[in-house]
Amino acid sequence: MTLPRMTTEILPDIQNMVDSRGIAINKVGIKNFRLPVYVQDQLNKGQHTIAECSMYVNLPCDFKGTHMSRFAEILNAEEFVVTLQSMKGTLLKMTKMLHARDAYIELAFRYFIKKNAPVSGIASMMDYKVTLIGELVDNRYVIFVKTVVPITSLCPCSKEISCYGAHNQRSYVTVTVEIKRFVWIEEIIKIIEQSGSCEVYGILKRPDEKYVTEKAYENPKFVEDIVRDIAVQLNQDDRIVAYEIESENVESIHNHSAIAVITCDKRA
Repeated sequence: MTLPRMTTEILPDIQNMVDSRGIAINKVGIKNFRLPVYVQDQLNKGQHTIAECSMYVNLPCDFKGTHMSRFAEILNAEEFVVTLQSMKGTLLKMTKMLHARDAYIELAFRYFIKKNAPVSGIASMMDYKVTLIGELVDNRYVIFVKTVVPITSLCPCSKEISCYGAHNQRSYVTVTVEIKRFVWIEEIIKIIEQSGSCEVYGILKRPDEKYVTEKAYENPKFVEDIVRDIAVQLNQDDRIVAYEIESENVESIHNHSAIAVITCDKRA
């Protein structure tokens, strides 16, 4: 077998060639690049997890292409510690290395919180889907936190019209907030969990199961109630300047979901 020869000759850089079509590209980059990251948490100061990273820059109309390998080089330069400052630093590095005006980064990962069962106190880990989104556009830095939280919802109408029982289901609440000052992920999760009929836990013994069943029954919520209750809390937090709330009830008596969405820009 003949191995390819090592070469020191200068290879052509096709990406740096001029494009004649005159069409700019809003975002170009890499998607779902996996890497280990260290994320701040409220209890232990930080936790290690695996993130799927997507990175993009704008491409002017006269550039043929961007240098895709440079995105990965930026991520692999050192251990990625996720903070508001590190996100901004990465965006600035992207604009410099890729000769871009605008830069975007998304880090999606599982975030773990230890929860105690409500009666037995047994501890278990709950995982939540979290995405941190940073944008540097026209020299303006914006950060978004997106959190997906499972909760229990129990139908008020079903409870009212039934002689006994009421249908309930697992609901998935997605809250995306634009922040101007630091907000703990745990704070957002707490607001969401308290807005359902009951929280979801990793481990429940029989006394716990009795508790959560009865709590949900005494606290019925329509999908509309859930998003409105969350909106009330977010409206009172001056660290949050805009938000989108989506609640999807995966119905237990229908072959479809119920959904409600609220969007708000508090600067408007």
